[in-house]
Amino acid sequence: MLISNVLRKLDMQDLMVFIAVYEQSSVTGVSETLCVSQSTVSYCLKKLRNGFEDELFINTRTGMRPTYKATSMYNHVLRILESINLCHSGVPAFDPTRQAVTFNLCAPEYFELLILPRLLKGFDYADLPVTVNVQKLESDIPAEDLRDGSVDLVICFGPDFHRRHADFKSQMLLEDDLVCVFDKRATPPREPRFSLQSFIERRHVFPTPWTSDSNMVDGWLARQAHKRQIVARSNSYSAALKMITGTDFLLTLPRRIQALLANEAVFNHCEAPSGLPGFSLDMQWSQHTDQDSAQTWFREQIVKVCAEQGLA
Repeated sequence: MLISNVLRKLDMQDLMVFIAVYEQSSVTGVSETLCVSQSTVSYCLKKLRNGFEDELFINTRTGMRPTYKATSMYNHVLRILESINLCHSGVPAFDPTRQAVTFNLCAPEYFELLILPRLLKGFDYADLPVTVNVQKLESDIPAEDLRDGSVDLVICFGPDFHRRHADFKSQMLLEDDLVCVFDKRATPPREPRFSLQSFIERRHVFPTPWTSDSNMVDGWLARQAHKRQIVARSNSYSAALKMITGTDFLLTLPRRIQALLANEAVFNHCEAPSGLPGFSLDMQWSQHTDQDSAQTWFREQIVKVCAEQGLA
């Protein structure tokens, strides 16, 4: 924040005039260099003097001589203008039309079903030579692979499902919650929402689209001093849905996955027990790739897909 309200009235042209007068010691020369009138230069000097409460330049027979304050300001003002130029130019933008590029991801099935297809369709529509390789997310993020560059980006669940690393950047992509899915011919719950007791009385199929020693549902149940009976585990959401078909088994799915995969002609769903927490889908990357133009572009495409599809 600025320590003086008068400084708010200054603009880039005023600072450019300050540098030019300091270096050329001539209002006429500054006028020609900046392609502005001498009256404009004089007006800028007036603003500068008011803003910094100093004469700044003294008109002598040999030109405009800087005051002590102007001399002490020169390097600071020069760096301000250099910083503005850097903000404008920034890192050279990545152009995906000019070179083929491959991105290596570690991500759960949730990402592959919900976001990756839309991402690839966008690349195909724009005829971009982009390849995306995905490896399965394990119980923790592959920290060393992120650091050495063998993995460019990790898509994972949050909050606090994975160990934090101080040298990684993170961004939340979307939020979701869990719903209970069952065969239409199965016994429906007595209420629109499963009670905790009726939830644990049912037999469950547990999808493991990412490798983990624990999971959102059982971790929450354990904190309530309860556990559920799991009759089968599957490697995918689709396989889990097939396993509950024609049975009384219960399947707890992310709401967005339920809407995507659970055919309404076959399956019903209702709300999970009150208190069962939701989750977020996050992406993490190494700080040393934070300014990499290609990887920055790729992360932006993922964020755009989430925003355009109303996921974020």
